[in-house]
Amino acid sequence: MDWTLFGSALLSSTLFPGGSEALLLYRLHQGADPFASVATATVGNVLGSLITYGMGRFGRQAVRRSEKAELRAARAERWFARYGRPSLLFAWLPVVGDPLCLVAGVLRVGVPVFLLLVTLGKLGRYAALAWLM
Repeated sequence: MDWTLFGSALLSSTLFPGGSEALLLYRLHQGADPFASVATATVGNVLGSLITYGMGRFGRQAVRRSEKAELRAARAERWFARYGRPSLLFAWLPVVGDPLCLVAGVLRVGVPVFLLLVTLGKLGRYAALAWLM
């Protein structure tokens, strides 16, 4: 397993900024196995999203501490209210993706549904990147 890719994917799917896509493309350019690389990045990214989900589910009061976090959470809540659970398919999107996971935790979306939708979206993104490479 490529632990650097895993770690990058995990960190970039929490509320910390990061770019695991660039590392995935670099690894593929180096000749890494595309299936293993996509799987590694997907698992790391989904685990990071699950951490963010847990932060929302178990730390509702701590979520709203900074003004920036409040604005991102409000945007994600509007998105989630408008599109519902299927919006979790877009948890890979920049700016709104991580707050969507946080909002899903705050709203106590079921873990199996959360994992299914988030995994499908993130796997699709990484698979598309690998295929385009």
